[in-house]
Amino acid sequence: MPNFTAPKGTNDILPSQTPIWRQTEEKLAAIAASFGYEEIRTPMFEDTNLFARGVGESTDIVTKEMYTFLHRGKESLTLRPEGTAPVIRSYIENGMHSDAQPVKLYYLNPTFRAENPQKGRYRQFHQFGAEGIGSYDPSMDAEIIMLGKAVFDAFKIDSVTLYINSVGCPKCRESYYDTLRAFLSQHIGDLCEDCKSRLGKNPMRVLDCKNENCQKLTQNAPVMLDYLCSECESHFEKLAEYLAASSVEYTVDPKIVRGLDYYTKTAFEFKTDKLGSQSAVCAGGRYDGLSESLGGPPAPGIGFGLGIERLLLLADLSANERYTDIYFAPTTDEARLVSFKLAAKARSLGKTVQTDTMQRSLKAQMKFADKIGSVYVAILTEETLKANSMTIRNMLTKEQFDIAIVDLEKIWEK
Repeated sequence: MPNFTAPKGTNDILPSQTPIWRQTEEKLAAIAASFGYEEIRTPMFEDTNLFARGVGESTDIVTKEMYTFLHRGKESLTLRPEGTAPVIRSYIENGMHSDAQPVKLYYLNPTFRAENPQKGRYRQFHQFGAEGIGSYDPSMDAEIIMLGKAVFDAFKIDSVTLYINSVGCPKCRESYYDTLRAFLSQHIGDLCEDCKSRLGKNPMRVLDCKNENCQKLTQNAPVMLDYLCSECESHFEKLAEYLAASSVEYTVDPKIVRGLDYYTKTAFEFKTDKLGSQSAVCAGGRYDGLSESLGGPPAPGIGFGLGIERLLLLADLSANERYTDIYFAPTTDEARLVSFKLAAKARSLGKTVQTDTMQRSLKAQMKFADKIGSVYVAILTEETLKANSMTIRNMLTKEQFDIAIVDLEKIWEK
């Protein structure tokens, strides 16, 4: 047994897997760019209060799932548990409200939550997220949702369904909360402990509880859609019109409320039945008051987070074959020195290059070159060096020819 293993809820991404990850990240970046979104990279850890104030002190993330530590016994810092609050912090701090609006940003981040590891759900996971900041218009909501859909289309994933809802605004939620609390109070003895706590702070989150008993108790609970103010109702209707105009299919689900306190109006999830209980692959919503709650100017926004591990479980991806332009196979000490010089020159030509560092036999080197997918092998022996040449073998066609060492670049002219 090894002395050390990866911590629970984490995993290594091995060299055999990194090509798929790289291809996936490049594709996600290209999709975001096609919508006009630019990449942002925020620190891996932030002031703990950023998440307490932004995400919500009563949320599961803040109360149960954050990795928080004291820096030198004084400053409380937290590993990033979600991507939106750090982006809004950066938007405020760097004066992006003075830029042309909306500001459209995306990120590819490692993210951390101290929760029970499940299929496609880890304590350190990777998230692709997008944020559209500066617009109150429902067309911004539709664009963000279309960006999420574009990801599943690009990866040819047809097992996801879009669910949308409106969680209203502080004005219309007040009367709804009173009604919902009255309904839930009739069943308070049967609610789980978490939901009893949520009842006073954010009763709508009881609807999002994963406890089976709580789900049964809330089947007939009043829903926010019946209590929307005229502004929120109009916003939701226009969102539906934009989605219909874009041929985006969806289902209205009043139970989509999301687990973060900053959401207003639109909330949505892309769900699948292919990952067991972990049905949400991409989720997000509108957060019009988040900037102000963090001390910034009014800055309406909407965004989503998409788990890359879950995306890879759903996508049928295979890595490109290993590929090397040329492998230099020296058979003597002098030839090894020459091979290093030639390898450096080939790399300066933009080629992918490897050479022997194990003092293998020529036969073993040829096998290795085949394993790494080398197109050419340049064989350097005592005899070829005397002739200031090398023997080039095309590993695809099996053709061999000699070429002068000084004419290295001509290999690719043939």
